[in-house]
Amino acid sequence: MDGCVGEKLGFDALIRATGIELDAFLAPKRCADAVLPGMGSRFEMRVIRTRMTRMFTKKRPRRNATKTRRLTPRNPVIPSTNVTLISTALVLFMTIPGLSAFYGGIVKRKNMLSVLMQCFSLTCLMTLMWYSVGYSLSFSELGNGVLGGLDKAFLAGVTKASIWETIPEALWALYQMTFAIITPALMVGSFVERMKFSAVMWYSVLWMFAVYFPACHMVWGPGGAMAAAGVLDFAGGIVVHITAGIGALVGAAVLGPRKENKMVAGNLVLTVLGTGMLWVGWYGFNGGSALAAGADAAFACLATQIAAATAAMTWCAQDIAENGKASMLGIATGSIAGLATVTPCAGFVGPLGALFLGLVAGVVCRYFSLVLKEKYGYDDSLDVFGVHGVGGFVGTCLLGIAASPALGGFNVETTAMAQTVIQCTAAVATAAYTAVASFVCLKITAAICGGELRVPEGAEQGEGLDMWCHGESCYTLSEGETVGGAAAAATTGQPAGAVV
Repeated sequence: MDGCVGEKLGFDALIRATGIELDAFLAPKRCADAVLPGMGSRFEMRVIRTRMTRMFTKKRPRRNATKTRRLTPRNPVIPSTNVTLISTALVLFMTIPGLSAFYGGIVKRKNMLSVLMQCFSLTCLMTLMWYSVGYSLSFSELGNGVLGGLDKAFLAGVTKASIWETIPEALWALYQMTFAIITPALMVGSFVERMKFSAVMWYSVLWMFAVYFPACHMVWGPGGAMAAAGVLDFAGGIVVHITAGIGALVGAAVLGPRKENKMVAGNLVLTVLGTGMLWVGWYGFNGGSALAAGADAAFACLATQIAAATAAMTWCAQDIAENGKASMLGIATGSIAGLATVTPCAGFVGPLGALFLGLVAGVVCRYFSLVLKEKYGYDDSLDVFGVHGVGGFVGTCLLGIAASPALGGFNVETTAMAQTVIQCTAAVATAAYTAVASFVCLKITAAICGGELRVPEGAEQGEGLDMWCHGESCYTLSEGETVGGAAAAATTGQPAGAVV
């Protein structure tokens, strides 16, 4: 009561000092035109009028008094929610259309639609998997250190009132769903132009159960074994890139090389556009992992930008030194390598650390993608292992060094050497387990798909996967004439598939 009286007397003194009567404050029209001398804006006037109205007038009963009130802007959940909503959209944007365009532009034109179809279908399939059991197996508290329980299956218990750290749990489930979508989609790049559509789908389903859900729970889930051991992975170096890269490498090895092994890019313009979409989307991938609108998110985005640009220019410089020409595909691939490498470290490194990671990524990822692949003969078609697998591995292992205070790092409690040992152990263990699990998943997939993972040789070398798998083509030359199809062969007098 004393507080109310004091507040009232304070406003009375204000009124006497300014010479404006009480009615001027209480009357909306007069208040809109009034300005207190030296007191500021009309907004401040409205605030004063509102407070005095509450003191001197009788409150009217609110309609729909039982309706839940909206959170005020002062609630810290709101800016975090807004940032994460945008980040979720950006990460989904990375798969469709970003990754789809990036991959689709590199393959032969007669196989472009098959890549787009695989990425789009995996987006839908992984959404349903994550909703039904994936979220629960990854983030349930009732499981063990390796895998969660099924108490959150079909998002049971995820309500409007449930919160995950600084955001609604429903948004957390949606945000993590986009990570689960892009991970198997990344693997598509290693076995493009030769794997059956049904085999891609089955392999992805089995692989998610065997690899992704356990990795996600161990690194990010409640009571996860790797998290308990001190392993750090800010945005998915282990969970996304190492697992996808190793899964892709095993897939390429089991399938064997393509019959037409030489890469003939169908549309590099599309690839460059896809690269730009991935780069922009990575702001949601890395920056959004902070789950808050603050300095951590800002520095994560800054590190993302610097690492990508540095790796791209490093890759380009090597192309010029070796071939005398700068490659558009090379610089685009280099930027993706930098993005993958900085992903596990984004929330722990400053600009100098990001520069260091970009330099290493541009050299190491290029060596694996161009030199070692040629030396050992494995047909990782779009360098999923060389870029994502190696990039994620390098970034994970170098986190302790890149995040050291000497390079402007932060948020790491252990010494650089101690953290490096932890990170390297986790990276090697993840790679080894993923390799074995992926091999088993491929063998099971082959049994499900009639004993064969590949499309027939005639389809691979002839009409292409677009027509063989889907009966459609990305390009129509004229009425009834498609790229790589039978109609094209009849028109040109060349064997089917001669047009790439």
